[in-house]
Amino acid sequence: MEILNNEKVLSMLSEHRDYFQTGETRSIEFRIAQLEKLKNAIQINEKSIVEALYKDLHKSEFESYATEIGFLYDSIGNFIKNIRKWAKVKRVRTSIVHFKSKSYIYPEPFGTVLIVGPFNYPFQLIFEPLVGAIAAGNCAVVKTSEYTPNVAAVVEKIIVDNFNEKYIRVVGGGRDNNTALINAPFDYIFFTGSIGVGKIVMGAAAKNLVPVTLELGGKSPCIVDKDANIDIAAKRIAWGKFMNVGQTCVAPDYILVHRAVKKQLIEELIEKTKDFYGENPKDSADYGRIINDRQMKRLIDLIDKDKVILGGDFDVEEKYIAPTILDNVTFEDKVMEDEIFGPILPIIEYEDINEAIKKINSRPKPLALYLFTENNIIEKKVIENVSYGGGCVNDTITHLANPLLPFGGVGYSGMGSYHGHKSFETFSHMKSVLKKSTKVNISLVFPPYNKKKIKLLRKAMK
Repeated sequence: MEILNNEKVLSMLSEHRDYFQTGETRSIEFRIAQLEKLKNAIQINEKSIVEALYKDLHKSEFESYATEIGFLYDSIGNFIKNIRKWAKVKRVRTSIVHFKSKSYIYPEPFGTVLIVGPFNYPFQLIFEPLVGAIAAGNCAVVKTSEYTPNVAAVVEKIIVDNFNEKYIRVVGGGRDNNTALINAPFDYIFFTGSIGVGKIVMGAAAKNLVPVTLELGGKSPCIVDKDANIDIAAKRIAWGKFMNVGQTCVAPDYILVHRAVKKQLIEELIEKTKDFYGENPKDSADYGRIINDRQMKRLIDLIDKDKVILGGDFDVEEKYIAPTILDNVTFEDKVMEDEIFGPILPIIEYEDINEAIKKINSRPKPLALYLFTENNIIEKKVIENVSYGGGCVNDTITHLANPLLPFGGVGYSGMGSYHGHKSFETFSHMKSVLKKSTKVNISLVFPPYNKKKIKLLRKAMK
């Protein structure tokens, strides 16, 4: 893999800008054709994608299709259906102050955008933002994760085989290439990854005044109220937590459960987890693996054996950690310091919902929040009093699958959002234009000014 430096990245950007200036990417027909080409390429390479995801993350075919491949088919179809409407020039109301004027918003592409993908959903989280960038008329450089080499190879094949490298280019490699790219004067940077690296990306972008979207993470709480349907809650929490072995930015990070239903919830969680993955999840075709040795060591250090009520076993060589549930956890425990990003689920009990809200609000704003309750008053209280990126009532994770809902963080969990129309807006500059008639020329605005003009101005602007 080629090692990039500043000179090489600037040369790459120069090629992209020359191509962008031809105006080809601005054509709606061109954008639709590229989206159709991308969908076709994914279909042709489906088998290779599934095999690569299994090799890198031990993902099952069902999970690979649902969370990576099928997700993209839905997204691309939504863009193709709506792109003409979204790209239209929009006329907006003009104040009477600007008599004989018309106001418009022109969506226009930024130019060349950089998309930096993560390892946990290494296919979907490259192509989902790329779909938005294409639909908005941009050129793009995509950076694959060094930790998922098999998926990176498939991504490279799809892009190289189907797109002019002056239009869409793929870059692999590790930290050196990341550094060279994020310090270059792209027109926009879209980054998905950890909070720590997000800070580095934002700092580098700031030096060139490059706008950014940061899709990060954090400790997403899951509240289980005493009025919740515990059977349903346990099933949906276990599914959301242990999908991709917890390596999901919006996975429930920890449970806050009302004391009155804690025992029942624990029993149901254990039962549902065993229903999903069997008595020995290591043998389950549906249970994944941790990405690398460094993450294995970090996660193993978070398992307090004295608090394990399910799982806790692991195999370093296999990069396997069993679905693990911890009870009697406090906010002072090590597992509660940072985002877990693995198959470890701490349980903390509460007595009063105000106490739970206070605890959540004392920490950095999470990317997601999940609430299980049948009580509308509790639902309203939590939604209105806790700031978080997005979430669900009586479910986990599925909010990000609705293209009509913008997906993104707030505070430490990220900035900016995307999916569906929001992706189109994220990768577009909304250019404002006011067109004024020359047939009427109101002298009020021009000097010299007097008391009469001030009086008229006050009437017009009040």
